Amino acid sequence: MDSEVAPTVGKRSSPKPSPVFDTYWRFAAERQRVFFLRMERALPPWSPDPVLRKFKFTNAYRASDRVSQFLIREVIYEGEQTPEEVFFRTILFKLFNKIDTWKLLARELGTISYRDYSFDRFDAVLSAAINRGERIYSGAYIMPSGRNSFAAVRKHQSHLKLLERMMSDRVPQRVGSARSMSEAFGILHAYPMIGDFLAYQFVIDLNYSSLTDFSEMEFVVPGPGARDGIRKCFVDLGGLSESDIVRFVMERQESGFERLGLQFDSLWGRPLQLIDCQNLFCEVDKYARAAHPDAMGISGRTRLKQRFRPSAEALAYWYPPKWGLNEKITIHSRRVGVAR
Repeated sequence: MDSEVAPTVGKRSSPKPSPVFDTYWRFAAERQRVFFLRMERALPPWSPDPVLRKFKFTNAYRASDRVSQFLIREVIYEGEQTPEEVFFRTILFKLFNKIDTWKLLARELGTISYRDYSFDRFDAVLSAAINRGERIYSGAYIMPSGRNSFAAVRKHQSHLKLLERMMSDRVPQRVGSARSMSEAFGILHAYPMIGDFLAYQFVIDLNYSSLTDFSEMEFVVPGPGARDGIRKCFVDLGGLSESDIVRFVMERQESGFERLGLQFDSLWGRPLQLIDCQNLFCEVDKYARAAHPDAMGISGRTRLKQRFRPSAEALAYWYPPKWGLNEKITIHSRRVGVAR
């Protein structure tokens, strides 16, 4: 592990990795290999890894996940590109983080825009879905109810009121004028129900749009799952914060793969960003429950819940145009004979 150890700075010592840290790199390389196999329409099984074949894990790159792809292509870049409309659509989608909920709203209400927004209309559609026994929230993370902040009867009503408040406070313009990702994070974090995790996730999602243009290498806030993964990958953080550890790993990604003799096929030349390394810690936390059952994180969780079920619908990958990847994907798809 010597190639992975940073020099001591001040009173800090070098982080001390555990055996799970090697798994971090192996998981990232194999999950990205599976990404390309699926994109190229290869037939399953895509991996000899029994854990990857049995359970569901997100991609090595956050923007490659199905929900992020839908958000980028069908929500952010579909519709008016004013700061107000882009912010409204993005945050509305992320409050529920569920593709079916967005499609339901679009089907019942038509084009989704702030100009045509009405609390009563949106509430009626969502309440009717709940009354039918439908789930309107993703299970990816738990959204706070907000009852103490907005005195709403149902959770989705609090979230609509939260979005209304942000719009009336000109948050789209304030985020768009922020000089850094951390400043934009602070603007979002000041609102009820938006803690560290959601503020960071929301600012990353907004940054896919033309509203902001921050580097994903600038700022990171590890979520609960990532903190669990970090504790499994390191027996001693060496005085570094969890955010420092994510950056520590991001900066050493090339040597991390090389040391283990792994080939990592990046996202058409785009290296893993801070958000991706943070997400990988979260996924390795879950993967380690099966591969390293003796490794304990903070939460003490031991079960893997989500089984892998291949989607019948293949994705045509499309990323924020400012990343300059979409032309490369077209060339790659032609080379391997995949229609887009």
